[in-house]
Amino acid sequence: MKFFFPSTIAFACPNLRVRCNGQPRASCSQRVRCNRQPRASCSQERNHGIRWNKDVKAELEDKKRHADDNMFIPDSKESPPLVSRLKAVAARNDAYFQFPSHNQGRAAPSSLSSVIGVQPFIYDFTTFPAVDNLFAPKGPILDAQKEAAKLFGAKETWFLVGGTTCGIQASILATCSPGDTLIIQRHAHKSAFSGLVLSGAIPKYINTEFDFDWDIPYGITPSQVEKAMKELDSEGRKASAVLIASPTYNGICSNLEDISDLCHSRNIPLIVDEAHGAHLRFHRSSSHLSALHQGADISIQSTHKVLGSLTQSSMLHLSGKIVGRERICQCLQTLQTTSPSYLLLASLDAARAQISEHPQSIFNKPFELAREAKALVERIPGITIFNSSTLEADPLRLTVGVWKLGLSGFEANEIITKDYGLISEVTGTRSILFVVNLGTSKDDIVRLVSGLKHLSETHISIQVGDIHPLTETNPSMRLSPRDAFFASKKKVRFEESIGEVCGELICPFPPGIPLLVPGEVITEEVLSYLLKLKNKGGFVIGVADSTLSSIVACGNPIVDFGGEL
Repeated sequence: MKFFFPSTIAFACPNLRVRCNGQPRASCSQRVRCNRQPRASCSQERNHGIRWNKDVKAELEDKKRHADDNMFIPDSKESPPLVSRLKAVAARNDAYFQFPSHNQGRAAPSSLSSVIGVQPFIYDFTTFPAVDNLFAPKGPILDAQKEAAKLFGAKETWFLVGGTTCGIQASILATCSPGDTLIIQRHAHKSAFSGLVLSGAIPKYINTEFDFDWDIPYGITPSQVEKAMKELDSEGRKASAVLIASPTYNGICSNLEDISDLCHSRNIPLIVDEAHGAHLRFHRSSSHLSALHQGADISIQSTHKVLGSLTQSSMLHLSGKIVGRERICQCLQTLQTTSPSYLLLASLDAARAQISEHPQSIFNKPFELAREAKALVERIPGITIFNSSTLEADPLRLTVGVWKLGLSGFEANEIITKDYGLISEVTGTRSILFVVNLGTSKDDIVRLVSGLKHLSETHISIQVGDIHPLTETNPSMRLSPRDAFFASKKKVRFEESIGEVCGELICPFPPGIPLLVPGEVITEEVLSYLLKLKNKGGFVIGVADSTLSSIVACGNPIVDFGGEL
């Protein structure tokens, strides 16, 4: 049986014997196995509140008899450079008088080691010559990054331990100085707006086209970018960079090839937030959607989202000649920790090696499962699958509309999580997003379809949920994000904040797309939308007051009525 986690990250046990919490460490044969535990039976799941009907149970049992068909990721035969080095160093009989204090697991907190074992601690090194230095790589880290650049088609690749957030911020800093203009879609990730604060760049917003039936934004068109450039021309300004997210959270892809041609005709770098698209290059039906394939100068990818690395690990890819590598290096050193996790770095190396074994076929099974799931789900009464023949989209994203059942996405998600143990990627006002990935099995698809059928049978309705999509997508900007960030602040009662200049990032999460950015004017429609979102179970980040009783606004402080800022 093949497990979906990169086999190269499951390091061999070193011969070195250490003592953990005063007890002799178990031999290799006795150590805790970190392999995936078998899934509970249908009867066990039902006892935990999971509901199944007879036909689904029968199908599940049939699928379990063919378990090998579900686990389709081949073992990696390659020995990745950084993984190999960590394994070799851990096997040495060294005495460590350096950080971290757990000292290869000898002093690992038992409450955690009892859950994940001692193995992760053994390879949790700090930066020292034997394992290379992320910010001045000369050995295995440099070799691992070169192999990644080769696989992804980049001129140079950097490993990130601060997620794609760090890469986006670094890309903005590398291309924009204070007062420069950045063309950016208004529905960008919150990290892009923190990048504006850090760099002092002025945003030239592109207002994303919106699908109000689904309450989700589309991608960016070349004509929108060209219009923004011409408007800047008329003002005697020029963009220092263009930043676009593609694919979006819901998988919608922009025409980056034409956009990159527009940018390069003016010697403007194109930065692509490709957090959700690291896999696109590795399937024949989506390879043309890859940012680097379409001419992007910088692509930042969340390797942990759609490939096999650990959460928080990402890669930044550089292509072309417009952006200098030295500038990228400088900005990454400014933003990333000087104590990077070698477990995260090694997981990037291992994920790259896993894909390298079969780059053109490793995603065949997930793509097939996604097609099967869509075909089954779209036949369920009251359930709608987002599918536009006019848009390019990631085939692995299943955006499921539930408003015809008289439910919001939040309500529907709560039901299927409780009754069927289905964990979605993101919940919206009118839909739920599910992502098929390398570890998704046929059992998972059957379970998803069964849960949605149950939802349809118990909540069929012609009424529409009471959260209506936000139709205002162009808030007025009074201050730049940086000026608003550093401006004096005041607390204003939520209901009295209309017309004030927002002083904080108000961001439903996920997906992490700000509803209001510091410097924008607060409107009645935005407040109404926030209240309905909160009442239906939505979650807002970036605000000082999570209860939404007050909002931080720009201006001279007023008498506080509920604590200090």
